[in-house]
Amino acid sequence: MTNTPPGVRPRRPYFSSGPCAKPPGWTPEQLDTRILGRSHRSGLGKERLKLCIDLMREMLALPDSHRIGIVPGSDTGAFEMAMWAMLGARPVTCLAWESFGEGWVTDAVKQLKLDPTVIRADYGQLPDLNQVDWSNDVLFTWNGTTSGVRVPDGGWIPEDREGLCFADATSAVFAYDLPWDKIDVATFSWQKVIGGEGAHGVLILGPRAVERLESFTPERPLPKIFRLTKGGKLIEGIFTGETINTPSMLAVEDAIFALEWAKSIGGLKALIARSDANAAALDRIVAGRNWLGHLAQDAASRSKTSVCLTVDGADNDFIKRFAKLLEAEGVAYDIAGYRDAPPGLRIWCGATVDTADIEALGPWFDWAWAQLGEQLQ
Repeated sequence: MTNTPPGVRPRRPYFSSGPCAKPPGWTPEQLDTRILGRSHRSGLGKERLKLCIDLMREMLALPDSHRIGIVPGSDTGAFEMAMWAMLGARPVTCLAWESFGEGWVTDAVKQLKLDPTVIRADYGQLPDLNQVDWSNDVLFTWNGTTSGVRVPDGGWIPEDREGLCFADATSAVFAYDLPWDKIDVATFSWQKVIGGEGAHGVLILGPRAVERLESFTPERPLPKIFRLTKGGKLIEGIFTGETINTPSMLAVEDAIFALEWAKSIGGLKALIARSDANAAALDRIVAGRNWLGHLAQDAASRSKTSVCLTVDGADNDFIKRFAKLLEAEGVAYDIAGYRDAPPGLRIWCGATVDTADIEALGPWFDWAWAQLGEQLQ
């Protein structure tokens, strides 16, 4: 370790876990602005919204059986929409091992008053997935952004399940090859793996979810923004670009740019490969330092996008100073762990980050530790 700042700096020091780094080469001048100042309901507006949906389908290799809708409220809005519109037909099981999963528990218990079965695990751990009763509707986060813990795959989800599978997949979509035949409802935000803007969510519905919507009407009142059916039938326009409320067409164009970038580098396989390489580079950094560790102990369930690290002996105050020191040097922005998580660092390793920038973090971690680490002794 040395007090001399390293010579190599990350070229793009953007490691926030949301909103995440823009795609390499992004500049605002490259966005198509023809639709700005015009109605999203115009011919051009509908064309651009449909293009965004079509690109998402192509990049996710999503089967035709699944519908894609752009909805308000980011990932949270999309998941809330699904919960309020569909839950209540069956018993509910909620899995929670980090902050956002706990949020769905709170909504199911206190707002929807569903008396769900709740299966929890501490930060860094994954619940026993074998406990899940799939005669229930099941809610979970595929990739826990605030804990760095994910489900290893879809093998624990039965094909003959009676309940619906609700996956909050906002840090997983575009970073894993998801088993769409196992997922009835999925939600995500552009601001994660493709580095888009916030405020808009994406809702993906499989055929069993559509069947639920068209056969079940909850007794609770539904705000207009949550209504997915009319006259007992799915509002198909939502899934062809006729959004529920007025979208930011600038955010849509930003998403189109990111999706076209993804297509240009090789699509989903290339996005997954970039995330895998970034996570592996960060893992090498951790392995070479006895004061760093992974919050997620089991590599099989460790996130490859939102990677959460422990710092030996650190409290929240130390983490803030460590992160601010690197931010002041312009080498790492927004790397402190989530406010509800144990004290630690959180490094986004999604596809829009360059592996060389992850690799450059190692010496800078050493430098910051040399400045501050003795305070923990």
